[in-house]
Amino acid sequence: MAMNTLRINAYAKLNLTLDITGSDGGYHMLDSVVTTVDLFDRVVLKKRRDGLVGVTMHGMGSETIPPEANNAVRAAEAFVAAFGTAGVDITVWKNIPMAAGLGGSSADSAAVIAGMGRLFDVKDQKKLQQLAAACGSDTAYLLRGGMARITRRGECVAPLPFVKMYFLVVVPERGVSTAEAYRTYDLGPRRRGVRSGAVQEALARGDVASAARWFGNDLYPAARAICAEAEEAYLAARSFSPLGAGMTGSGSAAFACFETRELAEWARSRFLGKHRCFVAESVEPKQIKMSHSPFALGEGEGEEDISWKKD
Repeated sequence: MAMNTLRINAYAKLNLTLDITGSDGGYHMLDSVVTTVDLFDRVVLKKRRDGLVGVTMHGMGSETIPPEANNAVRAAEAFVAAFGTAGVDITVWKNIPMAAGLGGSSADSAAVIAGMGRLFDVKDQKKLQQLAAACGSDTAYLLRGGMARITRRGECVAPLPFVKMYFLVVVPERGVSTAEAYRTYDLGPRRRGVRSGAVQEALARGDVASAARWFGNDLYPAARAICAEAEEAYLAARSFSPLGAGMTGSGSAAFACFETRELAEWARSRFLGKHRCFVAESVEPKQIKMSHSPFALGEGEGEEDISWKKD
């Protein structure tokens, strides 16, 4: 049965490390260990008869994003141009805070590319990956998700063995502009991070405690200079004596890593700061779950739910 509508979860990510290793052609080169976590936007795609793309956004203030500035729309338009398909209407229910370094915009773009690939029966994974890489630094990684080490501008993605981890994530209301964070970084003393290799080696042994001691982000001093709330979030995360803590992306969100989910829940129960916080755990896209039951989906017959297993 041909599908006309599809529903997919677009998962947030945490940068456990973010090392800036240099520059090339005016772009910063990165080396980062990342993981997807069980916070997601819900994306619904519906085929159109023409080649146009429509979008409706719900939540987190996303309603004010102009369609021409919406990365999910850009990804869909790029897909139509690349594969000559019809267009789609996109509906996004936002749960991932925006401008926090959690990758929500890139996750939505990756979900659109993956979902349109399924809707229009595009099986060329190499071309889909290339399209995702052209749509943004995290999009190629988030097309697959899980744990990975990403390098260069983010287009080089090396999957890592999955390790279960538990986090308290602290999210200020005020975000940090990625472009401003990099401009501020360029004005300060340059350092060459060496964290990512150490974290990868520790995680390969299943040693989360050793890995967590290496968590860190070269953009944190810049984010702290731009946004006092980024420092507040990081210090709040560290205040619960976690295994390790860090800032994700260009900020402003920070995270603390704990041995168990119960400890992370304990930290959330005692959080007295002004910022939003939630408990998350690492997830990997281990299985694709499909259903055509209106009772399973709650959105009507003929939809497909692509979701990631939470081990």
